[in-house]
Amino acid sequence: MSMFRTKSIEQSIADTDEPEYQLKKSLTALDLTVFGVGVVIGAGIFTLTGRVAHQMTGPAIVISFVVAALACALAAMCYAEFASTVPVSGSAYTFSYASLGELIAWIIGWDLILEMFLGASVVAQGWSAYLGVFLGKIGIAIPADIAYGGKVDVMSIVLILVLGGLVTLGIKESLRVNLVLVGIKLFIVLFVIVAGLMFVNPGNYTPFIPAAAATETTQGWTQPLIQWLTGAQPVAFGWGGVLAGAALVFFAYIGFDVVATTAEEAKNPQKDLPVGIIASLTICTILYCAVALVVTGMVPYDKLDPKAALANAFAAHGQAWMATLISAGAVAGLTTVVLTLMIGATRIIFAMSRDNLLPMGIAKVHPKYRTPWVITSIVTVVCAVTAGFTPIGVLEEMVNIGTLTAFVLVSIAVVVLRRKRPDLPRAFKVPGNPVLPILSAIICFYLTINLSLETWVRFLVWMAIGLVIYGLYGYRNSRLATGKAIRADMAEIMATGHAPRDE
Repeated sequence: MSMFRTKSIEQSIADTDEPEYQLKKSLTALDLTVFGVGVVIGAGIFTLTGRVAHQMTGPAIVISFVVAALACALAAMCYAEFASTVPVSGSAYTFSYASLGELIAWIIGWDLILEMFLGASVVAQGWSAYLGVFLGKIGIAIPADIAYGGKVDVMSIVLILVLGGLVTLGIKESLRVNLVLVGIKLFIVLFVIVAGLMFVNPGNYTPFIPAAAATETTQGWTQPLIQWLTGAQPVAFGWGGVLAGAALVFFAYIGFDVVATTAEEAKNPQKDLPVGIIASLTICTILYCAVALVVTGMVPYDKLDPKAALANAFAAHGQAWMATLISAGAVAGLTTVVLTLMIGATRIIFAMSRDNLLPMGIAKVHPKYRTPWVITSIVTVVCAVTAGFTPIGVLEEMVNIGTLTAFVLVSIAVVVLRRKRPDLPRAFKVPGNPVLPILSAIICFYLTINLSLETWVRFLVWMAIGLVIYGLYGYRNSRLATGKAIRADMAEIMATGHAPRDE
């Protein structure tokens, strides 16, 4: 048996037609775009903007957002090509299984589990913090022991339990709630941009790129890996700070790749998935850059509040009611992020379990709701416990490194699959192949080495745990290893290019 055995595209698509593992197809291009915007606009715009501008970049955070968006745009095109070619749940995991082999697929799947579990938990805690701020502004106090930063963050646990139930009921139902919350969130973001323009002082943009300076946040284990490798003096600000800032604000863009995890539930995946992925990324990039310019123009970067920059920028100008409104919008906005990341986590584990790289029994869908209810329950419990009992703020960068690693491998996989299967119909193709996919891989890898040394150590430990699990279970029990993936109707699949479906 080989660790680099691959699963054919036809086989991946055939698996989606097995009745006990069949998901409901109900999503349109609009649903997918809303889904993407729902998760992308959230933690980044409400929390990261102020912290990174204050500590790393100054007003040049706009450049950091553009650099991160460039990396995401290149990766997004790679995802769009794969998602339109292999419309199967599992995102990068499924794509790599068909091109780079089982071991790489496991590594990517393990990466994505890390991204979405920790992402949902981190953002749930951020939601709890903003909820406390909002309720405080309207005169309601949450007891300290059960609030954000207390002994048990009960609010984040309640949020995750409610959303877990919603995800179990059905993805279309989840996205109806998501649509309302995204609408509220976009209103708040546009409100920040339009209302904030009245308080912009052009003098706050000078210096646009503050001079490089050593800071406590870039010493020792917290320094970027690239500085540790090169022996350069650790600095913040300057161009080095702008690039390091791009690796941090990258967290703000996480989400467009989650759209690809819903491939099996799209009505017309070959057309709708590329539209959903690229449209959501474009909308979010424009809004991020506009908000960053407004906020750094309202308040000097060295006076920005790293915890709640948007709300406090208005409070600094005596606009308390605006700060309250923005806090309410943040509560709605972060709800959609947690919801989308939980959906993404369930779909990744669903795909890995259906391949028996994780126990196949947990992948069965609910007979009525057609959702993977066992996996959803596991995701809900793990995220609730993590958010409620763990001081997880220091692990935000772990989300970034897991995602960037997946982006690197997906970019490479596009080139590999073009060579291995030039015959496959591709509704969307990355232009400039192989140059743009390779450039995507290089940029994403460069961003990873701008993350801190401690993040890399934690990431390598997580990878080691994953490889042990694969060696003890997945390598011997996967459907490819045991032959369970061979289907009676494979002849029809090979002849027609797809599995028979009920119209």
